[in-house]
Amino acid sequence: MIRPALAAVAASSLALSGAALAEPVIEIEAKGPVVELTVSESVSVAPDIATIGAGVTTDAPTATEALRQNSAAMAKVVARIKALGVAEQDIQTTGINLNARYDYDQTTQRQVFRGYQASNRVSVILRKIDNAGRVLDALVEAGANDLSGPSFSIENDAAAKDAARKRAIEKAKARVDEYATMFGYDRAKVLWISESIESRGPMPEMAMMRASADMVAAAPPPVQPGMVSTGISMSFKFELVNDAAPSAP
Repeated sequence: MIRPALAAVAASSLALSGAALAEPVIEIEAKGPVVELTVSESVSVAPDIATIGAGVTTDAPTATEALRQNSAAMAKVVARIKALGVAEQDIQTTGINLNARYDYDQTTQRQVFRGYQASNRVSVILRKIDNAGRVLDALVEAGANDLSGPSFSIENDAAAKDAARKRAIEKAKARVDEYATMFGYDRAKVLWISESIESRGPMPEMAMMRASADMVAAAPPPVQPGMVSTGISMSFKFELVNDAAPSAP
């Protein structure tokens, strides 16, 4: 979009989205047309973190017994996770639930109380993603009967973001230079830049999997980490300008 305008220029020349306090804004009159561009770029990289969910669900006649059995079983699962070399800070409880369990009796058309169900789940970060399949298999052996994941991500994507940012700036500059040439201007002067971070993705959906006794004897599930992408979206305002004309003789 090209239009004559008053260009809002941040004092720092760079406005980052999400900042708690905006920098003071100076209104500068743009003598030439103003070009506004938004460019998005992403970079695909190999993931270095896998996140899985593991839990235990137990049924018992009473709430106390359901919770007791569940706590004992979950303690074994957490102990196995730690024994696999996962650090304490990479294990986080995501939910503990205790609910009454009912079945619907078609004959009497009434809800029939069947006991209580307790569940406990943790989220586990694996920093050796090649071990994801073996870890899932080991957790089933330890008593986990509620699994999800893995999902893959990048722990530090700063370098990938920098590469995406460089691409976005180069693309914006090339595009605005084309505008300047087409409309008979010498060059484009940057007035304002803002950026927003795009969410990482795509990531595999966290599919829930109910484990059974038959799975304990099965081979570890194959896990393919693939690639994940990380990116950035940048907005620019440029002024189209002509260099100073030579003075008349």
